[in-house]
Amino acid sequence: MTTISRFTGARFLPPVPALRRAAARLPERARLPVAVALVCEAVLLLWWLAFHPGLMSFDSVTYVWQVTTGHWRSDHAVAYDVLVWLSLQITGGLAALTFVQTVALAASLGYVCHGLRALGVRGRWAAAAPLAVVLVPSTGTFGIFVWKDSAYAVAAVLAFGACAHLAARQRDILHWWLLAAAMTGLSVFRNNTYPAVVTAGLMLLIAMPRRWRAIAAATLVPTALALGLNFGVYPAIGIQEPRTSSYYAFNYADIAVAYHRAPRDFRRSDLAVMSQVAPLTHWSSGGANCAWVDPLMGRPFDRPAAERLNGRLLDVWGHVLSKRPDLMLSAHLCRGRIAWALPRNDSDIFVQPPVITADRFGYSRPGGLMEHSRFLPALRTDPPSASLHRAGVWAYTAARAPELTWFLWTGSLWCWATYLIVLRLVRRRPLRAALALAATTAGLQVAVLVATPAGLFRYMAAPVLLGFLALPLLTAAHPADRPPGKGRARGSARRAAPDEPSPPRSGATA
Repeated sequence: MTTISRFTGARFLPPVPALRRAAARLPERARLPVAVALVCEAVLLLWWLAFHPGLMSFDSVTYVWQVTTGHWRSDHAVAYDVLVWLSLQITGGLAALTFVQTVALAASLGYVCHGLRALGVRGRWAAAAPLAVVLVPSTGTFGIFVWKDSAYAVAAVLAFGACAHLAARQRDILHWWLLAAAMTGLSVFRNNTYPAVVTAGLMLLIAMPRRWRAIAAATLVPTALALGLNFGVYPAIGIQEPRTSSYYAFNYADIAVAYHRAPRDFRRSDLAVMSQVAPLTHWSSGGANCAWVDPLMGRPFDRPAAERLNGRLLDVWGHVLSKRPDLMLSAHLCRGRIAWALPRNDSDIFVQPPVITADRFGYSRPGGLMEHSRFLPALRTDPPSASLHRAGVWAYTAARAPELTWFLWTGSLWCWATYLIVLRLVRRRPLRAALALAATTAGLQVAVLVATPAGLFRYMAAPVLLGFLALPLLTAAHPADRPPGKGRARGSARRAAPDEPSPPRSGATA
């Protein structure tokens, strides 16, 4: 009878008392991070329901077409394609994938909150930053996109949380494993991210030189894994490699920019090669927009011809580089502007609209690649509440106001802000290990500077999230870098000998 009454009582226990009892069972230091993760998940679920099954772009439809028609290619992240395929095969749609992304992001934000507390940030500020990430439309909706960049951003948040714990001298092996998992995510969810992981590793080495073995394992192993997959495993199992014209599109774009600005510096032999790929007028018009590769690579640019003449086109690129390096550097910096400069106009940063077109971005048009696909119903917005959907669209659209671009959508701004915040923290407290907090951001910025095809927000979305999360470090309490118990021992000594001067506080480095 007692057992039955206990079961019945637990079954009909009011939710609030039940939650309080569950919270009481948690260790005290875990209560705030768990609460933050749960609240973040609740907010993310509202975005998820508002745009159910998730926000999409042309790339999202491309993923679905590739994995459902056998056209697997490694020009996109194969690891994310696998997640898309699993979601479609298990559930018939994409809502499961985007839901898992919200859970992963919420858990990572709770982990970051715990790391900020370990660094001496007050609870209210450690909780406010993750909540801001999920409430602000530019970052809150990013976790529900069917995009490899969304998974990439979640991995970046997890890496930031691990770095926060390690900077606070929490040497638990768990944090190193989580850092390795995050670096693996960064390595497999974007093809050109090797500079990001290597740069982050170098920053971590500066911050914590004595931990070089662990740093090497957490960064070089994921990099080697990604390289092995891209150049060994994927081709071996029949996954197509990116086209040659995709690999060298950046070089072609450099040629176009130089030709548009200084056509007289090109030799006749250069022009002869270029004209076999596209009319010279197209090269010039394509180079007029130095920030985007797409205008050049579109029609009438002949991709097969470019691949056939790729070696000769690279000779043209090398000649122009030797004669006009200023133009080549200008083209490269212009294309990577989103990584280092503030936007000059509305077209510098492209933000994906919150709308899935009726023709699925051209794929379902008559004669399109997915005209008769049975997965077309999965590629549309189907929210359970029309009112919630309208509210979500309104909030997202309002955030796209040009006057808000610099603050809500500019990754370069938040990169520089993160560096200043971390430098202030390191200078205020002699804690070199705190430089680790800038490692992930520096890696993301360098990766985009090295190679980016256009000024798309998604390429620099992760630094925006990390910038928001770095803001509470401005309030970090000074004693946070003391070893555990040092403050209490020092306080006891003062009470025992009030007239004895306190010893000078020594700097601590990791």
